[in-house]
Amino acid sequence: MAKDKKTVTNAMRLLNAAKIEYEAIEYSVDVVGENFGETVARVTGIPCEKSFKTLVARGDKTGIMVCCVPVTAEVDLKKLAKVSGNKKAEMSHVSELLPLTGYVRGGVSPIGMKKKYPTYVNETAYAFDKIAVSAGICGATLILSPQGLQKITDCKFCDIAKEE
Repeated sequence: MAKDKKTVTNAMRLLNAAKIEYEAIEYSVDVVGENFGETVARVTGIPCEKSFKTLVARGDKTGIMVCCVPVTAEVDLKKLAKVSGNKKAEMSHVSELLPLTGYVRGGVSPIGMKKKYPTYVNETAYAFDKIAVSAGICGATLILSPQGLQKITDCKFCDIAKEE
């Protein structure tokens, strides 16, 4: 009888190599669409404020950058531009995700992209012992400490979410 194969993503391999503790949670969803992050949080049982979606933006001076905000929040592009040293920032188009990051919509992880981009994580992440980010595929989430995420991505924690 064959054993169930455990998913191993590039993000997981990098965390293993860096000896950063994490837990992987696999889940099943039918469609990647609006409020996908909230759906994943619900399916995995991880509170929305601890579940972070990874988005890709472009600054007018610095170029591509990565940002992580809670799944119920939106990136404040003015705040992102300011903390990243840009005059303005805009979200990248979904068609650019794969060529820029190596990941598809719904599976973008801040860990293990094709290139190392400046990464900004909303400061609320630092209030928790553990947070969730995508493992790099639709169907898997990583639970790790904000410090572990910072170690592997060299991210900065700052206020980049829109006020609700």
